[in-house]
Amino acid sequence: MNLLKNIYTKSGLVLLLLPLAFFGCTENSQKKEKKEQHESQINVLTESEKQQGWELLFDGKTFRGWRGIGSNEVPETWSIRDGIIQKASIKDIPGHAVQRGDLMTTDTFRNFDLSFEWKISKEGNSGIKYNVSQEMSAKGGSHSALGFEYQILDDKGYPEKLHPSQYSASLYDMIPAKNVQLKPVGEYNTSRILLNGTHGEHWLNGEKVIEYELGTSYFDSLFQRSKYAKHPDFPKKRAGHIVLQDHSDKVWFRNIKIRRLKNK
Repeated sequence: MNLLKNIYTKSGLVLLLLPLAFFGCTENSQKKEKKEQHESQINVLTESEKQQGWELLFDGKTFRGWRGIGSNEVPETWSIRDGIIQKASIKDIPGHAVQRGDLMTTDTFRNFDLSFEWKISKEGNSGIKYNVSQEMSAKGGSHSALGFEYQILDDKGYPEKLHPSQYSASLYDMIPAKNVQLKPVGEYNTSRILLNGTHGEHWLNGEKVIEYELGTSYFDSLFQRSKYAKHPDFPKKRAGHIVLQDHSDKVWFRNIKIRRLKNK
């Protein structure tokens, strides 16, 4: 009797666990299918996006439309793999004997809505720059762009103590981002930069984290206290380049697209 009871109990337990196991497998399959579906849409515009005027800045295969600052070539630290732009870590380059430099769009944009996805390595630091003047950047032979910067960082793991305006989604060294909700290191974040007329915004994972107006006394005071104060033309609005920063750490970018806007 006890033997039959044990068998029944174990059988019942197995039967009880089977639906749970099936549910778990189904849930995992759905997550995998959703991920694969999203990845198949990377670096592709929908019909709706095309009608709204969006353009791809990265085709997922080539560096067409990109080059280095003050150069016609793509710096050697940048590569493309599986539809993703990758920037190598200096630690992974033997002897560091490669051509480095920021990666810049050949085209310029004055009023725009920029959308992109990014992920950063552990303890990593990078950024995406806009309103960039190549002439101002290239003075002194530098291959690093000078422009407004949307900061990209491993906020929790970065080993140094930084100013509030030097963490993710901030207007670097000027305006700290608020209500920042970052994905864990290794996962992609979705970001957006809007610059239309004198109005600017930074977005992160669907939330607006910064808003500012160029030409105001407040913005000018931020500029005067920043590291850019020695460049008097820095805060001027222009038709500028979009730039991916070559910092020392590994970073990935994908799904980079832009919509040109008519000035308000």
